[in-house]
Amino acid sequence: MFNRRTIEDLSYKETVDKIVELNKHIRSFWSNAHGWAPIDAADLLSKSRLDWLVSLSYSLYKWEINPQNEAEYGDLILAWANLGTLVEGSMKFFLSVFYEDYKNDINAMKRRGQQVDPDGAMFDGLRTFFEKSVWIDTERQDKNDWLKEIQAKRNAIHAYKDREIDDFNTFRNQVKKYLSFLMDLLGRVPYPDYQYGPDLFIR
Repeated sequence: MFNRRTIEDLSYKETVDKIVELNKHIRSFWSNAHGWAPIDAADLLSKSRLDWLVSLSYSLYKWEINPQNEAEYGDLILAWANLGTLVEGSMKFFLSVFYEDYKNDINAMKRRGQQVDPDGAMFDGLRTFFEKSVWIDTERQDKNDWLKEIQAKRNAIHAYKDREIDDFNTFRNQVKKYLSFLMDLLGRVPYPDYQYGPDLFIR
């Protein structure tokens, strides 16, 4: 009997391969969504740097092999920044697709009394909005806890204050969780037809 592979079965390189594939799909389809997405959402997506999400996805390959000697902590801090920026960018992409819904949401992010568009949002604001308006009850706690962990480790880029950054084995496991997170977001995004959507299967 054929057993379908899961994300846990993937090697680190295979995990990053899939992340690259999905973020390349996002860049290819959603950077030119005029005629399909509502005009304000299409305008927002077209000016967003979806190409940077692809480039940051390729950067994940750097962390397949442990660094040597004195570079270990420095590279681990950079790795967490790499992953945290991808997570943040994926949340911004999702809210940009649903921009019309976001603008009318009571929990839409604000700064100095003015609503903040997804492309200008900070990680903490995004996490809070997703907690209140995106996640359903059965997933809210787990997803919010995971985002808090990624946010905390990404903030180690502000090096000096002592922070828990674990090790590269933990980091690579979190990259797998990011792939699951990205696939979940893409599974909620509408497409004009099935054929235009991403491949969300693990092979």
